[in-house]
Amino acid sequence: MGHDAPTPATPGTPAATGHEGMDHGAMGHGPGQPVDHAAMGHAPNGDLPADAEPRTPIPEITEADLLAAVPPMHVGHETHDTAIHSYWLADRLEWQDTEEGSLAWEGVAWIGTDINRVWLRTEGEASDGEIESGDLEVLYGRAVDPWWDVVAGVRQDFGEGPSRTYAAFGVQGLAPYKFEVEATAYVGTGGRTAATVEAEYDTLITNRLILQWQAEASLHGKDDPERGIGSGLSTVEAGARLRYEITRRFAPYLGVEFERAFGGTADLRREHGEPVRDTRLVAGVRFWF
Repeated sequence: MGHDAPTPATPGTPAATGHEGMDHGAMGHGPGQPVDHAAMGHAPNGDLPADAEPRTPIPEITEADLLAAVPPMHVGHETHDTAIHSYWLADRLEWQDTEEGSLAWEGVAWIGTDINRVWLRTEGEASDGEIESGDLEVLYGRAVDPWWDVVAGVRQDFGEGPSRTYAAFGVQGLAPYKFEVEATAYVGTGGRTAATVEAEYDTLITNRLILQWQAEASLHGKDDPERGIGSGLSTVEAGARLRYEITRRFAPYLGVEFERAFGGTADLRREHGEPVRDTRLVAGVRFWF
């Protein structure tokens, strides 16, 4: 480019820039002429021209690259597939600190596809080797939303007093803020009706230590003295159970549960010398497979 060494400046004269030897005409521009950067082989901003080849060639995407980026889904459980799956949960299997000591349980299971399932739900209490109260529900459930199912089927009550059979209709699923909710209405023989609403919420203290909150309310349309049930709001139960997940499938827990009877149910309990309010400690295990 003809760059000469710069010469020292003398007083009163401009300093030499070192460009005196440049042949600007050979570079394609002279005084007052625009600079032709394209002819010089570079764009004004220092990047390569748009039609230039990349400095580092980009390799073609191979089948191995695609498999590494998006692994294949588990065979047999694609979204909304027709394969049969199942889930069995013993949510509560516990000893309760009552006067005689009692065993209580609550469980749920399902078998079917992602959309259509058969549900089993059961809960109850036993004391001195006899079931005081219990129920078993067999329901057909259909997913109507990613988080909600509608269910319909039958419920059988057993234990002390005569057995009762009901038709059941309801919804269950995950409400906003991760509340697990079940709401079911029942219609039985003799004009008997009932409804239950249950909600659960898990508070993660650590990855393995979890506090489960639970509340349930039961209502009945008419008195059923043979089973100790009065019309209206029957009972409300609330509890908290702190479990430690030794594995995700098995967790022992300790907790406390409160129960209160209302209306006609409370009157029937008073007649039989039973408490209307009861607070008890519980200890048990939760497991699923």
